[in-house]
Amino acid sequence: MASVRFKAIVPARYASTRLPGKPLADICGKPMVVRVMERALESGAEEVWVATDHEGVREAVEAAGGKVLMTKPDHPTGTDRLAEVVTQLGWAPGDIVVNVQGDEPLIDPAMVRLVAESLARDVNAEIATAAHPIVTVEDFLNPGVVKVVCQKNGHAHYFSRAPIPFPRDAVLAGALQPGNPLPAGLGLLRHVGLYAYRVGFLKAFASLAPAPTEQIELLEQLRALWHGYQIRVETLSEAPPAGVDTPEDLARVRALFAANNQ
Repeated sequence: MASVRFKAIVPARYASTRLPGKPLADICGKPMVVRVMERALESGAEEVWVATDHEGVREAVEAAGGKVLMTKPDHPTGTDRLAEVVTQLGWAPGDIVVNVQGDEPLIDPAMVRLVAESLARDVNAEIATAAHPIVTVEDFLNPGVVKVVCQKNGHAHYFSRAPIPFPRDAVLAGALQPGNPLPAGLGLLRHVGLYAYRVGFLKAFASLAPAPTEQIELLEQLRALWHGYQIRVETLSEAPPAGVDTPEDLARVRALFAANNQ
């Protein structure tokens, strides 16, 4: 297919419970939000915008030559923040936008492009995202690890913090014990929080009533499924690098950038 045209938005909220001021955290001479913006630009996106509610973030992005848009501080979800951006910028309903989380300075630009291309190919989907195989019992049982089950056509069937699909026989046999290898052939997938959206969906999202499943699981993508929207899931061969949530994560990322002289 022809080269896919898409845009990218980097939401960068300043407030963070575990790591205050996270977007401006220094990573080898550059704020984290600038590192993420640079990765998004490397993906081939025709426009990359940082969406923030903090003047310090705006100043840092503009000093690095980036585009930034100030958004309201009280959006209930990240998707609502993206909806404000596409509305302010007047993008067309058929445009494709990738949400690149502002705490992912190690994100692979090729993965950003992958989800955009996936959505462009799938005319029946309004959203595309990614997943990778779960390889440990600990991750499978961990409610902090979001799992996804897919339909035959590659669309998401359901997302959950629970261990799904539930391997009844393996559980009854006592196989799912921490430290044990996962039984072969289960096809378990961990969701990766990277999304491509059609602008028309983003504009509609804010008017959608929250889904009961969304409120129980605290997973906003369940709102889209509840209302009948299709989510395309691309399966990666392995887990992408982890983002930054804690001071320990930040130290790890700084060490990696320093080791690569970046």
